[in-house]
Amino acid sequence: MALNPFSSGTRLRDMIRAIRACKTAAEERAVVRRECAAIRAAISGDGQDLRHRNMAKLMFIHMLGYPTHFGQMECLKLIAAAGYPEKRIGYLGLMLLLDERQEVLMLVTNSLKQDLNHSNQFIVGLALCALGNICSAEMARDLAPEVERLMRSRDANTKKKAALCSVRIVRKVPDLAENFMGLAVSLLKEKHHGVLISAVQLCTELCKASKDALGYLRKNCIEGLVRILRDVSNSSYAPEYDVAGISDPFLHIRVLKLMRMLGQGDADCSDYMNDILAQVATKTESNKNAGNAILYECVETIMGIEATSGLRVLAINILGRFLSNRDNNIRYVALNILMRAITVDAQAVQRHRVTILECVKDADASIRKRALELVYLLVNDTNVKPLTKELVDYLQVADPDFKEDLTAKICSIAEKFSQEKLWYLDQMFKVLSLAGNHVKDDVWHALIVVISNASELQGYSVRSLYTALQAYSEQGSLLRVAVWCIGEYGEMLVNNVGMLEAEAPITVTESDAVDAVELGLNRYSPDVTTRSMCLVALLKLSSRFPSMSERIKQIVAQNKENMVLELQQRSIEFGSIIQRHQSIRSSLLERMPVLDEATYLVKRASATQATIPAYKPAAVTPGGLKLPNGVAKPAVAPLVDLLDLSSDDAPATSAASATTAPSDFLQDLLGIGGTNLSTAGAPSSASTDILMDLLSMGSSLSQNGLPSPAQGKKKKPVSAAPQVGSLVPEPMDLLGSLSSSASISGTKSTIAAPQAVDLLDGLSPSTSVSGLEDTRPSITAFQSATLKITFDIRKQPGKPQETIIHATFTNLTSSNYTDFVFQAAVPKFIQLRLDPASGNIVPANGKGSVTQGFSVTNNQHGQKPLAMRIRMSYKVNGEDRLEQGQVSNFPPGV
Repeated sequence: MALNPFSSGTRLRDMIRAIRACKTAAEERAVVRRECAAIRAAISGDGQDLRHRNMAKLMFIHMLGYPTHFGQMECLKLIAAAGYPEKRIGYLGLMLLLDERQEVLMLVTNSLKQDLNHSNQFIVGLALCALGNICSAEMARDLAPEVERLMRSRDANTKKKAALCSVRIVRKVPDLAENFMGLAVSLLKEKHHGVLISAVQLCTELCKASKDALGYLRKNCIEGLVRILRDVSNSSYAPEYDVAGISDPFLHIRVLKLMRMLGQGDADCSDYMNDILAQVATKTESNKNAGNAILYECVETIMGIEATSGLRVLAINILGRFLSNRDNNIRYVALNILMRAITVDAQAVQRHRVTILECVKDADASIRKRALELVYLLVNDTNVKPLTKELVDYLQVADPDFKEDLTAKICSIAEKFSQEKLWYLDQMFKVLSLAGNHVKDDVWHALIVVISNASELQGYSVRSLYTALQAYSEQGSLLRVAVWCIGEYGEMLVNNVGMLEAEAPITVTESDAVDAVELGLNRYSPDVTTRSMCLVALLKLSSRFPSMSERIKQIVAQNKENMVLELQQRSIEFGSIIQRHQSIRSSLLERMPVLDEATYLVKRASATQATIPAYKPAAVTPGGLKLPNGVAKPAVAPLVDLLDLSSDDAPATSAASATTAPSDFLQDLLGIGGTNLSTAGAPSSASTDILMDLLSMGSSLSQNGLPSPAQGKKKKPVSAAPQVGSLVPEPMDLLGSLSSSASISGTKSTIAAPQAVDLLDGLSPSTSVSGLEDTRPSITAFQSATLKITFDIRKQPGKPQETIIHATFTNLTSSNYTDFVFQAAVPKFIQLRLDPASGNIVPANGKGSVTQGFSVTNNQHGQKPLAMRIRMSYKVNGEDRLEQGQVSNFPPGV
């Protein structure tokens, strides 16, 4: 009777053929589904004859990734069967379908114990294999005595499998290590290579598991290991264990690893094995991979034990031969070991410096990078100049992808080992010329600091940079340093001041110096930093070269309508300095004072040590999110549970109010903080005022005075003329003055507009100081057994509705508060704006505090008092905490 092709009686090869014939994944799933259904039916029908065939098919289905948990009990039934074929399939399924975490594995312990005592050595071998693969800690404790007994068996295969099974037992239960120490040492006296390599692996695992076992093996097995290594090295050709003419390289390597563990930190063991290691290192052939593997492990062992200096030199020489090998893998591992060996014997590694430098120029990127790191470790005071010259010469032809690492190492070497500033400057100028676009910012910043401190080399530096700029103008970092030096020391460039003996004079006119800066200004149009430096250099050259002032003014004026606000502002202000402030220009544009090199180095080192995650989402700080431009973006957080101030109050603003006008945000963006864009009692003209700011760099006039200058610099409030209606301001020149009048919408008359502040000449005569900020008494806004909050209150003159509050949070407990967040809610007639907090960790025991500023505007000042609800969330030892309260004890008039 023909069998159904998809019944439980289908042979394994037929099922595999049917699965491979499938065109799509859906067809394959259908075949597997039908076969699994047939196997389930056979299992429920208790088909004894086809059980081993079904298990074989289930293992194949499992390897395809389909669930086969329903066949786990069939494995146990096959293991419990009497015949060897059934047990073989059962144990294979057990190892494949189950692991040590399965609870059903407990049911097989008894079957394993019976099979470990079986008279058939092949069944014993099956049980040992299964136990060595899926043994759990409980099974290890139960069956360890049986494994110990089998390690004394006469059969070599059984000993080998028992030793490997004991490795698993020791890993799972290290406490059982002492039971196997004596047996492991006795197995080292065997002649069978399989038993020996298993015994060596067991000894290695015992050394890892127990210090007592390590001490025992140092005393009892070191002699046996030396004998094994000598016998294997001197043994004649044996086809069974020979690999490429070398007898049993696997046993070689296992023994060398164990010797390294035993000899590490033990002088007696190391001394005993020195001779055999020297013999292996000299007799092993290096023209085959098997021989190179033994030599590599031998070098690792020599470097790991307390070897003699002569033996270490021999090992490093072997690594030197590895560096000349054609195989990239061998060269790579040699470089890795040499990086560790340099701490042991740097002089021996130095002998292979030429070969290592050749590896820096290798075609393989990983070898180049590793060799460069090794060269960096090889540099010292005696060889710094030749090594740096080799690296700089290679920089010119290096791959673009490798130039960044190479320039970083060269710059680091020059900074670390330079004994004279002239040599350091020469190397840095070469690096900037050849790979200036790959130099990091902190490197050329440090170079400028060094130049400013080397007064005797400033003329040489500016001439060298100018010459390099003529040939390598496309290198961005070179251009920045050159432009800075030309702006500072332009007269030295033109007059050949500070000539060195070996330096050839060059002819540079004032026009040539300006041309060099103008070239950088035009070439690097997308780079705001470079163009800003060029504008500053041109401004300084206008003072150094008075005859070029008119031309420089025209160059600077080209950026007055630039879309980049930074360049537009610099152009306008610098043009005003050149045209209108000639009397103070020379003193204003004096040479930069000498930069403090020590302070810069300390600051740079602290910045380098700061650990910043490479990729981490921006954390939410109390008060908002930090944006790249430094503006705190309000973060809207629902605080419904806090909004219970009064019955007629609508939901209030959160910690960073979403009701803040867009004009306020743009004011911050433009650096005009704390200025209202509309007059009191008049309709807001925010859009008009913002447009005027963008077009003229000016600022709209508030009711109480002129706005603060850009970048948030504090100025005393200046009284303004009375307002009649909405005022549209004229463009403001920060370095000049305003026009005498301004148009007022809605009226026929005109009034005089307030004069602007001239930053260079002081306040104009028509402006006057109105007063200072009004400071109110501090209050304790909240205090519990764990936390204290203090409010320092200030009022702005002429703004009774606005209150500025500085909150201080103090921890009264003995544990630090982490992830501290302060939130506040106010009624609808109050506007609240929180600034970012100074931190999110409140130190314990009041040894520090976190501060946070915020401002509130009471639109019903004098009618309703100021009140707010506050909530503080933080963590103590990873546990979330929450505290909240109401603040209503503000001083009168707030």
